[in-house]
Amino acid sequence: MKKLLLSLVMLVFLNFGARAADLKIVALVNGEIISNEDLENRVNAFVMSTKIPVNAQTRGMIMQRVLNNAVDEKLKLQEAARVGIKITDEEVAAQMKQFEKTNNIPSGQLANILKAANVSLPTMQEQMRSDLAWLRVIRQKYYAEGTPTQKEINAMMNEAKKDLNTEKFMVSEIFIKKEHAQNIDQLVENLRNDNRFELYAMQFSESPSAANGGNLGWVNTGKLASVLETNLKKMKEGEISDPILLGDGYYILRLERFFDPQKDKPEIPSEKQIQTILENQKMELLSKKLLQDLRQKAVIEIRS
Repeated sequence: MKKLLLSLVMLVFLNFGARAADLKIVALVNGEIISNEDLENRVNAFVMSTKIPVNAQTRGMIMQRVLNNAVDEKLKLQEAARVGIKITDEEVAAQMKQFEKTNNIPSGQLANILKAANVSLPTMQEQMRSDLAWLRVIRQKYYAEGTPTQKEINAMMNEAKKDLNTEKFMVSEIFIKKEHAQNIDQLVENLRNDNRFELYAMQFSESPSAANGGNLGWVNTGKLASVLETNLKKMKEGEISDPILLGDGYYILRLERFFDPQKDKPEIPSEKQIQTILENQKMELLSKKLLQDLRQKAVIEIRS
């Protein structure tokens, strides 16, 4: 019996040792580890949720995006802990149920779907915990700084009315920094064959507009950099531009619509729409600035 127990213990030890030998540290974020197993789970979760395939055209950008997201996830949870925000297991479970409902997944079946996609349940739970915590952090800062005033709403309304006689573009963008643009031509090719620009923008763009699927809304002529506007004027509605080098990165543009005041009927936004726009803008700016500050202060080590 003792020999049998010793053999079982040795087998468990050897299996654990083999598994531990396969684990590698991909990154350290203020001392917290991101392993190659963590990264693999997140890549699988990315593919499952976006349906963007991992191939020669997308592999490099997906790996970079997933690693950046994993680092940000650690920073967000660390900041939430610092300010005393804690997301309970019950809140995560409720979010999992909401995810099932939103995606038309039968109740209780998400765990099986994750398993089939080679995504660990704890990975998905940690991502949801990070999202919930960060939303609470940003809302806390937003309400501390104050909601849009009537004066701000009126100013934007007046500005919108002035714009009714100006030519403008409705345009969406994806911005990729030079150091991450090795696969940008392949990304453009994918965009021209996959009509989900918003999804790609949300996953790959390094601009604040990524939160809105890259959509900049209506932009008056003369407001964009000349090289961007020159390209837009040559494009048809729905067309995707070639990569456009400007500053420290490349822009990929999609022309959604062109407004000509001589031909098109203007649309005046309501006061409620303007309030929502101002609220979203403020939340996005707060989120971007805080995350930038956290990255600058953090000790982040990326290992090859």
